[in-house]
Amino acid sequence: MAKEIKLTKLIGTSKQDFDACISNGSITLRRARLIPVAKPGDEVALTSVILSAIKLIEEFRKLTTSDLKMTQGGQIYAYTEVTFSECPESRIDGLILVVRGGKIKDAALWEMKNGTSVLEKEQVERYLQVAKFYGIPRLVTLSNQFVSAPTQSPLQVKAPKGVGLFHFSWSYLLTLSHILLAEKDYSIRDEDQVHLMKEVVSYLEHKKSGTSGFNQMKPGWSAVIEQINSGARLRTKDPIVAEVVESWHQEEQDVALILSRNLGLLVESGVKKHRNNLQGRLDGDTKQLIEKSTLSSEYRIRGAVSDLLIEAHFKRRTIEMNVSIIPPNTMGIKGQLGWLGRQLSQCHKKNPELYEMVESGLLIEVWVKNARVAERAQVSQIEGLLEHLQGREIRELRVIHFEDFGKAFSSRIKFVERLEQMALSFYTGVVQHLTNWEPTAPKIVNPSSKEDDGPESPEAVAKGEIPAASSQDHSVAATSVHHDEFNAVDKSISADNCEITSTD
Repeated sequence: MAKEIKLTKLIGTSKQDFDACISNGSITLRRARLIPVAKPGDEVALTSVILSAIKLIEEFRKLTTSDLKMTQGGQIYAYTEVTFSECPESRIDGLILVVRGGKIKDAALWEMKNGTSVLEKEQVERYLQVAKFYGIPRLVTLSNQFVSAPTQSPLQVKAPKGVGLFHFSWSYLLTLSHILLAEKDYSIRDEDQVHLMKEVVSYLEHKKSGTSGFNQMKPGWSAVIEQINSGARLRTKDPIVAEVVESWHQEEQDVALILSRNLGLLVESGVKKHRNNLQGRLDGDTKQLIEKSTLSSEYRIRGAVSDLLIEAHFKRRTIEMNVSIIPPNTMGIKGQLGWLGRQLSQCHKKNPELYEMVESGLLIEVWVKNARVAERAQVSQIEGLLEHLQGREIRELRVIHFEDFGKAFSSRIKFVERLEQMALSFYTGVVQHLTNWEPTAPKIVNPSSKEDDGPESPEAVAKGEIPAASSQDHSVAATSVHHDEFNAVDKSISADNCEITSTD
């Protein structure tokens, strides 16, 4: 009679015992399928497709599991609709196991939401307790809600000790898929897996899948703008203030993903110091909105001239985007401004149509040393800056794209559309063509003054003050040294051989 197996801790359990628990009913689940039988758009079908893709497509697996800090290598097993006997009230959407040497080395529970469904705090807290009970080190949530990093969560939930809480948006996973299909160094190598990835993308992009990007700000957006422009005071605890800040963060991430898909590389967004502290970011931005009536975002784009900064000005209803550029430190202020002007002229030549779309809103901002405020001018008026700055030293140059949104700023849908188009146009027409100045490599200079002429300098030899050594002299000297060294080594070896012989 086979012994009854009771599952207590998942990590360290043998895969054979895990399968036995499935057989005896301690765990009920379904094996994840790339082509699920559930109807399209169903959360179970989405879970099955995504977990199967993680299992079957090596590069997609590496990207997602690295974000989740999971063990690399080993055999991947993926399941859907998972229920544990000790927690029968919780049917969890997905489970991934990493098995090596017949033992479960790592695992993750998955909870999925699509369409307009949002994560529920009570449900996530309950699943975290399931993870804690069975020693599963992480819970991963997936929805159309956005965060700046996978280590953040859209919910204010405290994970129990030993369990990590991670979150992906559907747009983020779709962006990873597009990046892997781009012709880059990290593209999918296996041709069959490329076709699998394309099928996954096709499924996720289908209108019935329920996966979508961010397409409108929350209702509080319009209300806050109205209050700011009427002079009414905002309060930290106002629900509409929280909605504005949360909407800004979600739109920030959506812009990052749109840039990522167009560039074929992952663009990071958010404030670095709050990468693992969403509440800290929310608090900081709430304070900025109340005190300054502005919100800002940073985008880190590998290889770009600098980070891209975007700032919304609620009182003026404008958006500003800018990059910083390092000018040559070997030039005066006139030369530095001319150098930047020539770069912008090249931007125009490379893409005239797109450059002309943003040209009217292009500004140059100059920060000089010991100045409290910057000087600004339109690109066509760069020469006019010299009158104010002659004799000063430039500390920083910025290229700014400015747009007055007017009524569109208050529109929850039009604001998103305008901002995303503006970011793409500015980057494509200007930013991607800008470069920082870099000093040339230092060159070795031969001494030329008499003070540096040593007794064997080339000048002394030329004057006949000392005879020039022939190449034969050098050769003989070098040979003599080598012969002496060789003889010394040879004698040493011979002596050692003699000692060994006499011992024998």
